[in-house]
Amino acid sequence: MLDINYWFFAQLANFILLFIILNAMLFKPFLRLFKERDDNTKGALQSAAEMDKKKDDVLAQINGKLSEARGKAKLTFEELSSAGMEIQRKTLESSQAEAVEINKKAKADLAAATEKARAKLKSDVETFAKQIVEKLVGA
Repeated sequence: MLDINYWFFAQLANFILLFIILNAMLFKPFLRLFKERDDNTKGALQSAAEMDKKKDDVLAQINGKLSEARGKAKLTFEELSSAGMEIQRKTLESSQAEAVEINKKAKADLAAATEKARAKLKSDVETFAKQIVEKLVGA
């Protein structure tokens, strides 16, 4: 006949009771801790991916604004450069016209002074010629 060993049942009951207690006090908290850690890791990775996407969007916006600002600066530079060239051209033309006028006036003054000197020399030559003739004839 079969011998029933009561120690076996006592050990089985002890094992089941210990399993239930350890499950409630040790295994479930550890499993919950591992699940929270896994959720935190997945959340952090997802958050990092979202931040990376936002960073790329912000960089694209910054690059767009930067290229727009460069275009405006280039346009402003070209406008100011052409305005400066126009001012330089006008100043050069007016300076050249003024120089031509000064040159004409100087030539006219020189011509007038030359005519005056010639007229004076002519009268002086006539006076000297008369004096020479008088001295030659009267001598």
